[in-house]
Amino acid sequence: MRASRLLSVLLLLQNRGRMTADELAVELEVSVRTVYRDIEALSASGVPVYADRGRSGGYQLLDGYRTRLTGMTEEEAQSLSLAGLPGPAAELGLGTVLAAAQLKLYAALPAEQRTRARKIDERFYLDVPGWHRGIESLPKLSEVADAVWQSRRIKVRYERWDGSAVERRLEPLGVILKAGNWYLAARRDGADRTYRISRILDLEPAEAFERPADFDLVAYWRVWSEEFEQRMYPRTAIVRMSPRARALAPFYLGAVGARAVREAGKPDEDGWARVELPVERGEPAIGELLRFGPDVRVLEPPELREQIIKAVRVMNGLY
Repeated sequence: MRASRLLSVLLLLQNRGRMTADELAVELEVSVRTVYRDIEALSASGVPVYADRGRSGGYQLLDGYRTRLTGMTEEEAQSLSLAGLPGPAAELGLGTVLAAAQLKLYAALPAEQRTRARKIDERFYLDVPGWHRGIESLPKLSEVADAVWQSRRIKVRYERWDGSAVERRLEPLGVILKAGNWYLAARRDGADRTYRISRILDLEPAEAFERPADFDLVAYWRVWSEEFEQRMYPRTAIVRMSPRARALAPFYLGAVGARAVREAGKPDEDGWARVELPVERGEPAIGELLRFGPDVRVLEPPELREQIIKAVRVMNGLY
């Protein structure tokens, strides 16, 4: 553990130049006293590190000194795939590992490329969750991820959509972050299924299993997402939409709304267009359509049109 931290001190000084003991302590999440001891250990081992006194002082390496001790551990290499996602990396228990991997990556780059890489960090930031919602913080996520890494079966107690709990024995194959929500792709009884990780109430690791060589996580998620979308929006409402409603459809209904608008008929002289809009089953469809207010007029199916009329009359009575 200490050897890894000493290497981090060395790489920090190599990448950033002069740093104070307080700055090093913050980066490494240790005390200033620990930093003093680490600097002494580096100096005793022959590393040319020296201190500048005064208010603008700090520790730095002798000009021209560079270390090539930048070999990455397996965990650090894996964490680089989450380099643009510091929040999810921390949720998976890879926050500090990711920081160490990035340090080693910068140290291994030539000076010009290192400067360019830092410019990317300064100018581009990936914020995953949608507005008004955060990434789920889940106590079982790191255990699930560990089981995926190690190809170990897990016994879970899982909360179903109706609130009841069931026990499942799963072969975890992959973890997916979708719009701030975490999902587990796992095999059960020979079939591949998807589980919302926030609904895993208890988890117990079990024996190892052989991961199927033909499983493609990206392909599986693409197919599952399309099928899930079809289940979510099983019927189609024929509506007339104003220009404002067509502009709002992607925000209110996501990819479903955007696709429906793209495939809509040609607008009339007033700008209204006939749109075949996928909607949910039952009452959720009424709420989705009422969000558009007077900018959407439902034409078909007749029963949905009647439900909208009834809802509007009830609202009119309230106000």
